[in-house]
Amino acid sequence: MCARRSKALDAAAALTALGRGPDQSERRQPRQAMAAPGRVHLGQHDGRHRPGWQAGEPGDDGGHEGDRGEERPSKTALKKTAHDMQTLGDALAAMAPERLAALPMDEILRDAIAELRRTRSHEGLRRQRQYVGKLMRHADIEPLAQAVAQAQLGSAQQTLALHQTEALRLALVGDDAALTRFMAEHPDCDAQQLRSLIRAARKEAALPPEQRHGRAWRDLFQFIKPYVVT
Repeated sequence: MCARRSKALDAAAALTALGRGPDQSERRQPRQAMAAPGRVHLGQHDGRHRPGWQAGEPGDDGGHEGDRGEERPSKTALKKTAHDMQTLGDALAAMAPERLAALPMDEILRDAIAELRRTRSHEGLRRQRQYVGKLMRHADIEPLAQAVAQAQLGSAQQTLALHQTEALRLALVGDDAALTRFMAEHPDCDAQQLRSLIRAARKEAALPPEQRHGRAWRDLFQFIKPYVVT
């Protein structure tokens, strides 16, 4: 009896051992699979822990941030661009109509600039300037900017010529030496007519302000204007 019981116990122990093996193995496997993503375990290599690895190599997630696309412009840059476009639109609206008509632009932008010229209210001007600036972002602004620069340069030169002509007129009326210098610099001018215009301007300047008509001054200005070089 004792021998039979001993054999039965040994057999049961063997069966139990065989049954526990797979269960324990199956319980250990999920623990290894549930490890946090990206966590490096002993004995594992993902390329970033190999000998000689340095940051910025293909295994480094932060080494290729620049490949994700161009950075968006800052709010300051966008605001400056909008301001520049509105300023260019204002300059176009201030140009002479015939000069503006010769510039290449689509009809929507042309109509918007024409509306800007007609607008008078403060709020209406603000909205229309913003609208013109928005349209300018999609236009070819290079020829428009060049035309504005040429117009402004021409205007500045004309203004300078007017100031120089006025200064010369005052000098001729106020001093005979200025007439002598002028005749030496421009010997081809009609000296007799110039002296007559200067006498008339001096005579008119001596009159009381309410009696001055300004014709003699205007005639003298028109006579010397072609000789002024800017």
